[in-house]
Amino acid sequence: MVTKQEVLEEFDVSELETANNVELSDEKLENGSKGQLIKLAGQLRDRRNELNQMASERASKRDDLNAKTREKVDEAQKHREKRDELNEQVQEHKQQRNELNAKANELFDQVEQMKSDLELDDGTDIEELEEEIEQLEFRQQTEVLSTEDERELIEKIENKRKELKQRKEKVEDSGELEELIDEAESVRSDASQHHQKVTELADEAQEHHNQMIEAYRAADEIRDKADEMHELFVEAQEAADRHHEDFVRVQKRLRELDKEEEEERKDERAEQREKAKEEAEEIYQQFKEGETLDTEDLMKLQKAGLL
Repeated sequence: MVTKQEVLEEFDVSELETANNVELSDEKLENGSKGQLIKLAGQLRDRRNELNQMASERASKRDDLNAKTREKVDEAQKHREKRDELNEQVQEHKQQRNELNAKANELFDQVEQMKSDLELDDGTDIEELEEEIEQLEFRQQTEVLSTEDERELIEKIENKRKELKQRKEKVEDSGELEELIDEAESVRSDASQHHQKVTELADEAQEHHNQMIEAYRAADEIRDKADEMHELFVEAQEAADRHHEDFVRVQKRLRELDKEEEEERKDERAEQREKAKEEAEEIYQQFKEGETLDTEDLMKLQKAGLL
């Protein structure tokens, strides 16, 4: 089983340092000054971008591993298809071999039957008879024998020659037998060729089977690495998402503070306008009573719309 550390080292992937993460507490969000929150927003944004880049790199490596997994699975499938195709051929050649062997057995049974009918199975075969005769003649020519022994030897040679002649006549009269023997041997030879093909194809099919197993094993190993890389991607992406959510919360809080400041400025302006109005009314009353007004007083009356 592939471990996280093995994947980190093999693919030169940086460990996610949690110490570099930016933490946002409710207390800091609610009570932090605007300056502090602006600084915090920048830190959250930068860390989010860093984590998104890390997640993107891990996703890319994960996708590469998944692609390699698919390649190995495709390779295994091709070996499977070739193995199955070869096994089909093996079965075809086996069937033909078995059919030919059965036919050859029938033919050889017919040969044996024909030999029996021709009485060729009884006694010594032609080659043995010829060898025996040759040995007896050599003995006659090289050994010194008594008259009785030589007469017996000559008689034995003559009997062997008669037997040989009879057997040769039978064979000559059995041309059909020779043809049957040739046919049987030819069929047996064809069966042997199919058997050889069975052996060759079976070996080739086994090789493709072994390569299929190896490809599936490699695919499983790469898939384990892809799964571990996906976990690393999720780890970085979740951290990036959390920083983004906190960044959005800070931005929202900053907008609230801006709104509060704007409301305060509005109230302040309204208060200032009310105060100016009251002052202008006092000046206007003084004017009506005949007091002399300076330029600044006149400008205040004009600004208040009383002139």
